[in-house]
Amino acid sequence: MKKMNNEKMMKIAVQAAREAGEILLKNFGKIREVNLKRDSRLVSLVTNVDLEAEEKITQIIRNSFPEHDILSEEKIKTESHSPYKWIIDPLDGTHNYIREIPLFGICIAFAYQGEVVMSVVNLPYFNQMFIAEKGKGAYLNDEKIKVSKRGLNETTMIYDSAIFLDKENMLDQLARLIDRVFNIRMFGSSAQNLSLLARGNVDLCIECSDKPWDFAAGALIVEEAGGRVTDFNGNRWTLDVGKYIASNGKIHEEVLKILS
Repeated sequence: MKKMNNEKMMKIAVQAAREAGEILLKNFGKIREVNLKRDSRLVSLVTNVDLEAEEKITQIIRNSFPEHDILSEEKIKTESHSPYKWIIDPLDGTHNYIREIPLFGICIAFAYQGEVVMSVVNLPYFNQMFIAEKGKGAYLNDEKIKVSKRGLNETTMIYDSAIFLDKENMLDQLARLIDRVFNIRMFGSSAQNLSLLARGNVDLCIECSDKPWDFAAGALIVEEAGGRVTDFNGNRWTLDVGKYIASNGKIHEEVLKILS
């Protein structure tokens, strides 16, 4: 990809994330209708705001890049077998949003030939815009960010999974780690979780039931901030990974060993 195109794509991604964020903020605390969405055993929630934000993002992208594919959480999916693909979650943390908990965000990732090379995460309630481009670092509101350097005994860990999907295995993972880390949190939004990891607020995130639109943008931001994201075997993450370990890098091998 040419540098000029990279700059244009980042500009469009930030614009789309910002305008979607305005939609979310305008409607925050005003949700009156919620629909159920079933995906295998997982039941999730969707609102008219998810759909409005998704439409805004895809409209902005298509106006500039009509030949690109789009994969989005709610309704929109285009498959022209283009090497360029946008992966979108217009409202990550829908349950939080509905309950008026301000832990939610917009995730936009751009992949070239199956690899995410650019991403944006907007946390509009906190006025935080995270961006990353492969090989160029990660930034929060134009300031470079880095992961922490804490060891495992100092680690704040986020474990955010639909535990009922694999209760025995997931509770076993928690049991193995609970006495090795400092504390554990659960926030209900991959956008929030991976952003907190990238800026050094937390040190470890484990997820066992994510979709590509949930983690693709945040995973690149973590890597570009100096962290590491792998599957449970230690292989670098891909868009096909639903279970992953994301860390500050320093503790990664130790965590893999504990969970093996």
